[in-house]
Amino acid sequence: MPSQAEIADKFWKAVKSDRTMMVGLAGIDDSLGQPMTAQLDGDKDGGPIYFFTSKETDLAQDLGARHRATAHFAAKGHDLFAAVDGVLFPDDDRATIDRLWSPFVAAWFEGGKDDPKLQLLRFEPERAQIWLNDHSLFAGVKMLLGHDPKDAYADKTADVRLS
Repeated sequence: MPSQAEIADKFWKAVKSDRTMMVGLAGIDDSLGQPMTAQLDGDKDGGPIYFFTSKETDLAQDLGARHRATAHFAAKGHDLFAAVDGVLFPDDDRATIDRLWSPFVAAWFEGGKDDPKLQLLRFEPERAQIWLNDHSLFAGVKMLLGHDPKDAYADKTADVRLS
């Protein structure tokens, strides 16, 4: 049974690998979330999480100077799910933009790093609820043999502080 720290470690590894998160602003009715490509700065686990977007998106326009936000994540294999709470704010640090810049990001901005629409967002995660999903053939067989599936999930969740 994995510890809380091991579950958090699995989360960071999955974000580094799969990178798509649904990001929305707390308390704004029409901000249910939009898919964004998460980028971590360096090899260390932990935040912040960065997103490139356009200043013309609803998210960037509703954001203001900073705002509470939630990011939802599902690993590609559906073996891990997370809801992450934190603070989102614009970050215009050119050194960070240079480090995170890639051909994938460049494809979205005709003016490159100097495109007037370019907006880097910085998400400072504070807390996450993380679920590991052991849904497999083996888990199904165990359930058929009378094992309670709730028992298997009892130690597969974590409510962790990320800040």
